[in-house]
Amino acid sequence: MCNCHPRMLKSKTCISALHCPTRWTIIDFIGGGSKSTREIYEFLTLHNARLTSSGLYYHLSELSRAGIIEVSEYREKGGGAPEKVWKLKTTQIVIDLLENEAQDNENRD
Repeated sequence: MCNCHPRMLKSKTCISALHCPTRWTIIDFIGGGSKSTREIYEFLTLHNARLTSSGLYYHLSELSRAGIIEVSEYREKGGGAPEKVWKLKTTQIVIDLLENEAQDNENRD
């Protein structure tokens, strides 16, 4: 199992979410403190990431689905929809490489 504290997630979900260098950059940036979607987009743009806003939302969604980041709050913007503020949900991931083998053995017994 992939232990993305506080909940257990499948290994493939975590691995899939971490396959992209852009996502590691997002994790490093958010690791310094909570950041809004706009702040993340501006940071990535300054660091030469060629990314559309929909591309950023996709990366944030995948990291969130894996339990690595989460929305910590919503900030009201003048007249528009509230902006999401993201934070790390976990700083450690543990993957059991023999997870499937152990489950197979249990099913045979």
